[in-house]
Amino acid sequence: MDRRSIVKLGAMVLALSAASVLPAAAQTKLVLKATDVHPLGYPTVEAVVRMGKKLEAATGGRVSIQMYPSMQLGGEKEMIEQAQVGALQMARISVGPMGPIVPELNVFNLPFMFRDNAHMEKVIDGDIGTEMLKRLSDHPTAGLIGLCWMNAGTRNVYNSKHPIKSVQDLKGLKIRMMGNPVFVDTMNSLGGNGIAMGFDQLVSALQTGVVDGAENNEPSYATGQHYRHAKFYSMTGHLMIPEILVFSKRSWDTLSKDDQALILKLAREAQQEQRGLWYEMEKKSMAQMKEAGAQVNEVADRKPFQAAVKPVWDKYGGQHAALIQRIQDVK
Repeated sequence: MDRRSIVKLGAMVLALSAASVLPAAAQTKLVLKATDVHPLGYPTVEAVVRMGKKLEAATGGRVSIQMYPSMQLGGEKEMIEQAQVGALQMARISVGPMGPIVPELNVFNLPFMFRDNAHMEKVIDGDIGTEMLKRLSDHPTAGLIGLCWMNAGTRNVYNSKHPIKSVQDLKGLKIRMMGNPVFVDTMNSLGGNGIAMGFDQLVSALQTGVVDGAENNEPSYATGQHYRHAKFYSMTGHLMIPEILVFSKRSWDTLSKDDQALILKLAREAQQEQRGLWYEMEKKSMAQMKEAGAQVNEVADRKPFQAAVKPVWDKYGGQHAALIQRIQDVK
C-alpha cells in the first residue's frame, strides 16, 4: 500500500472517529484535530500549538487542540479534503491550492505581487485580508472557514545544477511547483519546466531526479533538509504567498457561537504571534543552510524576471484588475 493510500485510509478512520469528538454539545471534552506539513517548532505549527494552550486555558480544559505535524495526515491536498469532510478541524494551508477554488485568492499567487514583507502584511492585516478570508468562508463549495493569515516569507528557486543569476539560468530545469496552474505557468514563463507536485513527494523526486529543484522559503528548505539534494539556493524572490489557517465548516457549524468567537479571537492573536516566530526562524534557517553547505546567491537584477512573467499577469490577473489596484495602492 503506497503512502497516499495509507493517508486516505487514515482519513476514513479520522472521519469515523470525528463523531466521537463533535458536536461539542454532546461532549464534556472537545479535541480539535489540527495538522501541518511542517515539523514541531516550525512557526506555523508552534503558533497553533500555542493557540491550543490558550484555548484550553480559556475553556477550563473543555476545548483543546491536538496537533498532527510533519505530514502525518498527508500533504496539503489531503489536509484540505479531510477538513472538508470534518475528519480534522484545523489545517494550515498555502493560498496556492485555494486559488482554483476561490478565484480572488489567486491574486495573492501572482508572481511579484507584493513589494516586500511590510506591504504584504498591511494587505493581509487590513480590509483586503478580512474580505479574502470571508470570501473563502462564504464560498458555497469550499467547505472551509478562514480563521487567520500566516506569514510564509519569500519563495526562492533552488536546484542541484547551478546558481540562478538570470532568467537564462532557469532554461530547461525541472522545478517542482505547488499544484496551481498559476505557479506552473510562472515557472514556464521564466524558461524552466514547472512540475506540479505535493510537498510530501518532493524529497523523493529530488533524490530520483524527477525534478532538478523546487522553490520555497528558507525555513521550508532548511527543515526539509533539501540542501542535501539541491545545494544551489538563489534569491529570486518571485513569489510571496501568505498562508491561511482554516477550520472545517462541517465541524464549525456544530460549535456554539461563543466557541466560534473565542477561536476567531485566538486565531487573530496567532496571526501576529506567528509573525515574530517567522522572522526569527528565517534568520536561523539561513545560517543553518549555509553551515550545511548550501550555496546562497543574490539575484542582482530581478527586472528581467518580472518582465518574463507578464503573460501570467495577463492570463490570471485581468479579471481582477480592481482588486490588484487596491493591493498596489496599499502603502
